[in-house]
Order: sequence, then structure tokens, then C-alpha cells
Amino acid sequence: MAHGTFQVPFPVNEPVRSYAPGSPEREELQDMYNKMYNQDPIDVPMYIGGEMVRTSDKRPMTPPHEHGKVLGYFNYGDSSHVVAAIDSALAARKRWAAFSFEERATIFLKAADLIAGKYRAKLNASTMLAQGKNCFQAEIDASCELIDFLRFNAYFAQEIQAVQPESSEGIWNRTEYRALEGFTFAVTPFNFTAIAANLPACMALMGNVVVWKPADTQMYSAQVLMEIFREAGVPDGVINLITVDGPVAGDVVFKHPDFSGLHFTGSTAVFRHLWKTIGENLELYKTYPRIVGETGGKDFVVAHSSANTKAVAAGLLRGSFEYQGQKCSAASRAYISDDIWPAVKDQLLTDLNTLKMGSPADFGNFINAVIDRRSFDKIKSYIEYAKSQDDCEIISGGGCDDSVGYFVEPTVILTSNPLFRTMVEEIFGPVLTIYVFPASEFTETLELVDSTSEYALTGGVFAQDRYALAQAKDALENAAGNFYLNDKPTGAVVGQQPFGGARGSGTNDKAGSALNLLRWVSARTVKETLVPVEDYRYPFHS
Repeated sequence: MAHGTFQVPFPVNEPVRSYAPGSPEREELQDMYNKMYNQDPIDVPMYIGGEMVRTSDKRPMTPPHEHGKVLGYFNYGDSSHVVAAIDSALAARKRWAAFSFEERATIFLKAADLIAGKYRAKLNASTMLAQGKNCFQAEIDASCELIDFLRFNAYFAQEIQAVQPESSEGIWNRTEYRALEGFTFAVTPFNFTAIAANLPACMALMGNVVVWKPADTQMYSAQVLMEIFREAGVPDGVINLITVDGPVAGDVVFKHPDFSGLHFTGSTAVFRHLWKTIGENLELYKTYPRIVGETGGKDFVVAHSSANTKAVAAGLLRGSFEYQGQKCSAASRAYISDDIWPAVKDQLLTDLNTLKMGSPADFGNFINAVIDRRSFDKIKSYIEYAKSQDDCEIISGGGCDDSVGYFVEPTVILTSNPLFRTMVEEIFGPVLTIYVFPASEFTETLELVDSTSEYALTGGVFAQDRYALAQAKDALENAAGNFYLNDKPTGAVVGQQPFGGARGSGTNDKAGSALNLLRWVSARTVKETLVPVEDYRYPFHS
């Protein structure tokens, strides 16, 4: 067997394609979108071991912008499928964990190249169709961010393995980075195809075997992801995709003695419930499970009196309304100094009036539909609540229409109450609430920002005054895991802004960095004495 010291290719962030009118990528994506929209409904199986499993329970996949259209059906399972997925994972574990790192890395590097090439349009189109993203949002998510995750993860994993202890004379100390003992469980959200893929893929890269439960509303792109993983060479049983009810899956997974880790992105309430369940079952497990979660956010923008007003307006519009505010990092509460508010307001309302809303099929649409009926009803209820209150007014938007798709207008609420309900609670939709504060009370406002929400995911501060920026950065040290100066609080780039927050927003294990990968290995220290002593006596013995 040949050996060598191998170097993962140095990663570079995938260039984001523009999809400008007349560009070849625009034409290719439009053609793929139309093809997938007009084809016969597809049948999406579960992937358990080497089997594509189908059941009699077929659940429809419908575009959020056209809920009467059926794109296909996915097969819904039960507890028996969870058991089968765990069994398949454990059967694959020994061989996969023993596989060399370079071989595992090569598989996911190949997956990145497949996404960058032959699967780019298909993965983007599936994300547009079933998750309601426009072409650019799909591009930066399903293609670029996922490609970056796969390439940078391989590089970071190599760096981790290079961290080795010192050795004394006559001794060679080594650290081995082992896969966790057992199987891991990935629970992923609808809003980012890249996150849905990365959560199981990064654990598999480190030698773990995975049971993966995607969100029902992300199943179209999940199917494409499994196609890519299989073509890239992920062995049977390493990543098993199941579609079952959450409590059904949890009842099996969290009672299994070989459960070794949870990688989660979703709601804070669900994550806390899962953590509690794991804690209650600790005596069942062979090892203490790793728990990594990224949950909700109530992300802020603060605009100091020295801020560039056009930059503030642009940051609010993009940060609040891209992908209909369905990002855990979306700006949903803003604090604007009263001396710049008139200029910010004028620019923001002017820009909002230029936005087009409709189907992703029209590449001119900035705003698309929210994900499903449940989300639509929740967002609408917050808007209706705001309409009924005396301490706020809706200065833009407020319309909701579910006749064809789940469309909610980008909505801006102006409140005189800094603790108004929509300033505090996560809405997860295109709703921004603004509180205008006296310019002289910047310090007090920073204290308010820090204490208002249980979350601490992202936040941004706009100011040209460097003293104000420094003050805000210090005052809001614990208010956001990703902190932005003169920029919107969304759009973290792998390798540049590792993503995650604390408090109610999660464990802050920073997806897109070595910090996250370290959670999916169990280190073993090996000490080898080259020439062992043969006499028990130490020199102090006479």
C-alpha cells in the first residue's frame, strides 16, 4: 500500500454568478426551472442503506408560490424506518470510520465539484421551486455556500489532524481524531439547502455515520442532494435520509444506546425539548452525546446619528426582506437615531416601492412567497396584531394574500414601545419593526438592545463615528455571535464569517469553521515509549 503526506486543495470561495439578463447561467437555470416545473410529478424515496424505500403514505411537494401545483410526492415513514436507518448506519460505521481521511475528503470534494458543475442548475431550481427562493438567493445558498462548506470543511479537518502534542526524548506522543462511538442524528431546516446538506456531510467527513431527517418542505432539494452524495461516492449507510414525524424519530433515536450526537438547526423550543430528552436518557447511552444546535434569532440593526442613511436603508431592506425574512439571521428589529430617521425612512420607503413580488419563475421578483400555510398564518397574525395596537403603525406593506401562493408584503412597523411584541418575538417572515430613539440616548439604547431578546445570533451597527462603533461592539459583546459593522446582519460567508450564536440562539459552534468539526471527533492520545525502562527504581533510590 502506498503512503504519503497529502494536502487538501486550498479552498477558495465559490464565485457567485450574477444571473443578469442575457447571461448563460440565467438561460440555463430558467430552462431547468421550466423543465422541473412541467415534468410529471416525481416520487422521492427515503434512502436507507443501499435501498430507496417507498411507502403507501405519499405526501405532496408544492411550491409555496403556487400551492395548487404538485411537483411530486415524498414517501413518509414510521418508527420501523428509523430503526432500519440506525441499523444501516451502525452496519456501515466500522468500515467508514476506518477509511482514510483523504478518501473521505475526496468524496465530499467531488460532491462540491458536481454542484459547481453538472448539478448547479438542478439544485438551484429545486430550491427555487419548493423552498420559494429567487434565483440569486438559491445561488448563494444551494450552490455557493454548500460548495464552500464541502471544500473548507475538508481543509479545516486536515488542519485539525495536524494539531499534535509535543514529545519528550525517547517518547512519541500522538493524537488520533476518532469518529464518535455510535451514530449521529442530523435534523435540518427548510430555509437553507446548504445547511441541510452540511449538517450530515460534515459529521460524515469526520468518520461518523448519520441518520438525517430533513424538513418536509425541503424534500425536493434533499432528493437532489442524495443524488449528488451517491454519485460522489458516499457509501451506502453512511448518510441515511428518513422522512418521519419528529416525535416518532426522536422516540427511537434518543432511546438508542448507540446515539452519539445531535446536529440540529431549527426552532429554539424544539432544540430545548430535544436537549431535555437527551438529558433524561443519559443512563441509556454508551457515551455522552455531542449536542450542537443553531436555533432562532431576533436580529438587530442599530443606526447611530453618524450613520450613512442610504447604507442603513439598503441594509434594512436586504437584511429584513431577502428570502422573505426567512433567515434566522434576518434583521427584524431596528433602532434608528431620531436625527437621521427622516432620511432613512424616505429612502427605505422609496426603495420598498420598487420591489416586485411573485413567483421565482420571474427573475425580476425580489420577494417571493413564505414557505407554507402555517408560516403564512403565523406572520399574518403578527401583522393583524400590530394593526390593532395604539403604540405602533404600519408604514409600509401589511398585505397578505394566500389565494394562489403564500404571499406576505414586506411590512415595516414603527413603534413607540421598544418592548412591543414584534420587537421581542421571532416572527420568521418579512416583518421589520423600528424604534426611533433620541440621539442623546445611544448608550441607553445599546443596553436596551442587549436586554430585549432571549436570542443572540446576529446584529449590525451603522456608524461613521469610530468611537460609537467601538462602544457598540463592547456593549453588545454577548448580544450576537455574528456582529456586523456598517453591514446587514445576514450573509455569513464560509471561511470568512463562521456562523452561530449563543443565548437562546444555540451552542455557537460556528458552522463553516474547525470549531464545528471538532465537535464530531473524539480524540485519543497515544504515548509510545521507544525504549521502555527495565528497572522500576528511580534515581532517588539509594
